[in-house]
Amino acid sequence: MDNKRMSMISRLIQKELGELFLLETKKTPGVLITVSEVRVTPDLSQARVFLSIFPDSKADELIKAIQQNSATIRYDFGKRVHTQLRIIPELIFLKDDSEKIISRIDELLKQ
Repeated sequence: MDNKRMSMISRLIQKELGELFLLETKKTPGVLITVSEVRVTPDLSQARVFLSIFPDSKADELIKAIQQNSATIRYDFGKRVHTQLRIIPELIFLKDDSEKIISRIDELLKQ
């Protein structure tokens, strides 16, 4: 599969899911969910969606809730992009731990 096409689809998924999560998090004050990265398989059947959640204390609980409701999220996402994508990929939601890693590296460098 063309890398340019996969990159375009990844950006589309990131943008649309980011907007969906923005609408949902407006209902719950004090929570921020950001789609930090999307990796699409070459056949476009699956998309790994990495989520950065603030505050970190609620991250595991929210990831579980999002994973349980992934079918509903995929349906809502499909309604938004049905004219742009022929196949709506299966969405696999994962927690993005890059911020913890970056802060740990900063701590080590300061020592």
